[in-house]
Amino acid sequence: MIEKVVNEILSLSDIKINGDRPWDIQVHNNQLFSRVLAEGSLGLGEAYMDGWWDCKRLDEFLCHIFEAKADQKIKKNIRMVIELFLSKTFNLASKRRSVTYGAQHYNLGNDLYRAMLDKRMIYTCGYWKGANNLDEAQEAKLELVCKKIELKPGMTVLDLGCGWGGFAKYAAEKYGAKVLGVTISKEQVELGRESCKGLPVEIRLQDYREVKGHYDRVISIGILEHVCHKNYRTYFEVVDRNLKDNGIAFVHTIGGNISVSTGERWTNKYIFQVGMLPSIKQIAQAMEGLFVWEDLHNFGPDYDKTLMAWDVNFENAWPKLKEKYGERFYRMWKFYLLSNAANFRTRGIQLWQVVMTKPGTEQPSCRVV
Repeated sequence: MIEKVVNEILSLSDIKINGDRPWDIQVHNNQLFSRVLAEGSLGLGEAYMDGWWDCKRLDEFLCHIFEAKADQKIKKNIRMVIELFLSKTFNLASKRRSVTYGAQHYNLGNDLYRAMLDKRMIYTCGYWKGANNLDEAQEAKLELVCKKIELKPGMTVLDLGCGWGGFAKYAAEKYGAKVLGVTISKEQVELGRESCKGLPVEIRLQDYREVKGHYDRVISIGILEHVCHKNYRTYFEVVDRNLKDNGIAFVHTIGGNISVSTGERWTNKYIFQVGMLPSIKQIAQAMEGLFVWEDLHNFGPDYDKTLMAWDVNFENAWPKLKEKYGERFYRMWKFYLLSNAANFRTRGIQLWQVVMTKPGTEQPSCRVV
């Protein structure tokens, strides 16, 4: 009965068990079916990590699942046991939990990220318009941000969730800006300080909520995904508090098509223990009364290209990484990269850049796409 239910779901997605097409699933343990029905996306991802199933093109398998929306098409009495990629779990991003769990992903090891990312170590979506490779796409993204915030020499910039200091270094070198970057990852602080040595850049180990100052520009590139819904308003209040009255604020974030108050179970357990994707509605409500929404730019399909480029780099570097990280980590990381690529490819999630000003500020040009 259980295998029949799974077969029905997969047939709606044009997927065959042990078929010969690149997106067909190869099952090595028949307990997979009951595990997925009982645990949804968590069970599917963990079963892949455990080697219970394989697929030549994991990203295409997941694209078929996402595109078919099988959970919406099967009978109601079956739908109630099918979670697949809709299982949710609550995860509050308090200061304590953010420091304890939020930094874990970024402290895995700089060797992993050096191998996977571009030369500037930018761990967010690249901008592929006119770019031929990952390095060019990430440089184009950094330039796009600088143009949108109308950055000029001598300006002060607060970078919330600065990563390894890639934007800070670029803004200081190319535009002569003075940048404070904050992150809760010790690994990022160590490498960021080394990378930005000699530049007007400070990389600080600090939670975004603790920053106090007055800056010409306040930006974040990939932190809002870790803020969680109960803290969205707090985040924008922090931006408002630190932004000069005539300044420009900027947010670069992955976003969801619907508002949620929970994160995806497998992702929360294995990748980002603190995190969920904001919707446009949630962002707009959180900034209401504080900011004027000047520009919204969506280039979500570019994240598919970025993730696939990361996957190629990870695959090429794996012979040097495998002794340290192990086979189960390899399968976990592949599932993470390729499931996200599939989600962007099928437009299930988006990548937004938002430009904001305080009420009464002269409108910036900001549309440079």
